[in-house]
Amino acid sequence: MWVSVQSLKSRVCGCLLLPPVLQYSSLNSALAGLLLSFQQQWPQLVIKCKAAVAWEPNKPLVIEKIEVAPPQANEVRIKIVATAVCRTDVHHLLENMHNDSFPVVLGHEAAGIVESVGSGVTEFQPGDKVIPMYITQCRECRFCKSPKTNQCEKGWGAGRHSVLATPDSRFTCKGKKILQFLGTSTFSEYTVVNQMAVAKIDPAAPLDKVCLIGCGVCTGYGAAVNTAKVEPGSTCAVFGLGAVGLAAVMGCKAAGAKKIIAVDINPEKFEKAKVFGATDFVNPKDHSKAISQVLSEMTNGGVDFSLECVGNVGVMRSALESCVQGWGVSVIVGWTNLEDFSARPIQLIAGRTWKGSAFGGFKGKYGIPQMVKAYLDKNLKLDEFITHNMTLDQVNDAIELMKQGKCIRTVLHVSPQ
Repeated sequence: MWVSVQSLKSRVCGCLLLPPVLQYSSLNSALAGLLLSFQQQWPQLVIKCKAAVAWEPNKPLVIEKIEVAPPQANEVRIKIVATAVCRTDVHHLLENMHNDSFPVVLGHEAAGIVESVGSGVTEFQPGDKVIPMYITQCRECRFCKSPKTNQCEKGWGAGRHSVLATPDSRFTCKGKKILQFLGTSTFSEYTVVNQMAVAKIDPAAPLDKVCLIGCGVCTGYGAAVNTAKVEPGSTCAVFGLGAVGLAAVMGCKAAGAKKIIAVDINPEKFEKAKVFGATDFVNPKDHSKAISQVLSEMTNGGVDFSLECVGNVGVMRSALESCVQGWGVSVIVGWTNLEDFSARPIQLIAGRTWKGSAFGGFKGKYGIPQMVKAYLDKNLKLDEFITHNMTLDQVNDAIELMKQGKCIRTVLHVSPQ
């Protein structure tokens, strides 16, 4: 069966709004028992709600009424309040090579409120503000126990990073199973995720702002602070000034870099980069030389740290070659799985280090609440990333803005807080 969430909530609220004279009566005791019984049955109800469904690749998303099944053991059902459109969503829709990854509900950068929990869940309860995590944290596997990585052996994508959508979902639409994207699927009013993939956050956090912490901001900021380990007084270059790149610029500044060179072929993004801490700007189109040579001449042999935030294998190589020999560190942050990348061995033999970073190296259950606190304490910028606010019905417009490079982040307002 399915139920209208709003009508169900109004019935509960109606039961709770009793006159004070009844608060200590036997009637109230009976009502309390009835309410407890109702709460125990709540998770067994299927919710019918709005979602943006990608039925096939390279086609607009369709706003549909879908069914969201109850959370099973160790699962949490979340009401999505706000979700942003990330480049990875667009990549899966337009560039994905696996046609069996559809139909799917996209979206993974979001924040919401716990609606119900399945058996075995003790960390969360209805009403908690949370951020879904596309990198799980079981706290039990060898990766989770190691301080060296934020990977997890028990997550949705363990051992199969080329497949971003999986059939293990609680979604159906028109009698068909709808796949889940990155274990989250947030272009929906409700979603169900494993408790390993949820981080509880401060109840004071504005969900339409902190949703950005669910992917882009942590990815870029952490790549600089956690993965590259940018040092005070160092020189840095950030390639690509989308949300991830701008977050990387912010991370370099927070780490104390003295020179932060923003590299992009769109000069309109340079003013925005300055807001996040960039000190210099280079447009490769303005130079006949290789960008690595331009940066080498600007920095007496190359930068100490470079971060590639585009997802382009050619840019990855340029970022590596822009590092100074001896100790330069280059971090691959941008997502792609379409091509191999390459470099001449001498680049590494000479002392450079080439690394990769996923979600900025943050272990989500610990890192996400810390980043939310940093925002609430005004030590982290979020509002400055948001260039557009839309509704879920406008998701295709938001995707078009991303495709054309006309936005940094578009936040979709899905449900009221």
